[in-house]
Amino acid sequence: MTSASLSHGQGASCKPCEQMKALDLPEVNIHTATQINAGDDPDGKGPAKKAYCKLLGVIGREINFELILPADFNGRFAMSGGGGFVGVVSNSLRSLTDEGYANAGTDVGHTKHDPSIWAVDNMERQLNFGHLAIHRTAVVCKNLIARFYCSPPSYSYFVGASRGGGQAMMEAQRYPEDFDGIVAGAPAFNWTGFSAKLVQIAQKLYRDGKLGAQVLGKDHLALLQSRIMQQCDALDGVRDTILNDPNACRFDLASLPVCEGNAAGPACFTGAQIEVLRTIYEPLVANGKKIHAGFPLGGENEPGGWDPWIAASKPPTAAYPSLHSYFGIETFKYLIFNDKDWDYATYDLANLAKDTRYAAAYLNADSKDYSAFKKRGGKMLIWQGWADPVISALDIIEYYKEAEKVDPELNKYVRLYLMPGVLHGGGQGPDKVNWLRAVQDWVEKGIVPDRLTASKLVEGKTTMTRPVFPYPNKAIFDGKGDPMKEASFNPER
Repeated sequence: MTSASLSHGQGASCKPCEQMKALDLPEVNIHTATQINAGDDPDGKGPAKKAYCKLLGVIGREINFELILPADFNGRFAMSGGGGFVGVVSNSLRSLTDEGYANAGTDVGHTKHDPSIWAVDNMERQLNFGHLAIHRTAVVCKNLIARFYCSPPSYSYFVGASRGGGQAMMEAQRYPEDFDGIVAGAPAFNWTGFSAKLVQIAQKLYRDGKLGAQVLGKDHLALLQSRIMQQCDALDGVRDTILNDPNACRFDLASLPVCEGNAAGPACFTGAQIEVLRTIYEPLVANGKKIHAGFPLGGENEPGGWDPWIAASKPPTAAYPSLHSYFGIETFKYLIFNDKDWDYATYDLANLAKDTRYAAAYLNADSKDYSAFKKRGGKMLIWQGWADPVISALDIIEYYKEAEKVDPELNKYVRLYLMPGVLHGGGQGPDKVNWLRAVQDWVEKGIVPDRLTASKLVEGKTTMTRPVFPYPNKAIFDGKGDPMKEASFNPER
């Protein structure tokens, strides 16, 4: 393949792939620059459909990154975020190579460890994880793209979910010039807040302050969801175990069957179990300040819902019985207190504001000021599953309302979409939306995303489609069409 085939409509590339490794850039070291031709199988995952150049490098001391430079470049750069504590080079957008997007990902400056001791007393790694590594990677990658194609990308996009969703919001708030369009999915934007909520739940869920035996069992999750659905499933006109708007469900925990003599059983709830449920659903307030909005109803017994996140039937790690306990306690041990012996069971939640002040400054993407992002013409789509058991839809709704108070024109460049029946991944509701295309059309063509299509895929086949509208609008069933088809729903205004 000739270098001319790698141009972006402007003649030969400035630097052939093999010469990219020799670039002299401040604090950037390209370890490998590999030319992949169509038909090659570099990763053992099947032959490449189209040619590309793959760069692996490091920024500063330890921010590892990958950049894919396609031969048939379409002028767009797309970068992906990472999940959890990251720790591996995360590039979920590699498939876009065949469509001509240059794409990249990073490990945000540390390798994966369990427990998260990489962060202890290491301010550089903490800041890299919080927000700096994504920004530095974006700047470097756009510079490399300009060197390779003789011009910078015409448009740049960021797509992330979970921690990556928080990274996305960080970019719009702190580094508004990095990306033209941003997608923030299930964003862990209130990192210290949701971690505190997980710790609060753990204090109630585990007996005798020890991680292990928990108050709630799988039978209780099934019974709880069954009772909620009996009362609220049909409120939206469709019985499908999907709560279209959980806030419309006025379910009272006092209506649950109570065990006689407070003796635990699979068909009833003890006082301790009701207390755990109340803790999960209600806001976390410390010293008069709301730290977390609590979790909405729905998804309690769905696969991938409360099990494994809240009340796991099988421990996800040797040290932690649930994903909630893992993320909550690890965050407090290694990102807040820098103390591997910190005890979740004896922690006084009244001290949250004081104890999390430093960590919140670099972990939380909770600024309400998007004025710089607005001024540069940026566009951002935020989406959140209503049934997500780790990132609360109630939390992002409250945040969005507060941001609207700062700028009443927020929906002209930042929009929030709530996904009924969608967990932190999957769920009963349709969870597949071409978010990148939606934000790209908004940025490049001015097509306002007033109505998007969400699909549910089962074994590669579409089984359900429904429209998704920007908050506060929601899809309402027309009462006569096929509830599995998008055309049967209209917006409620």
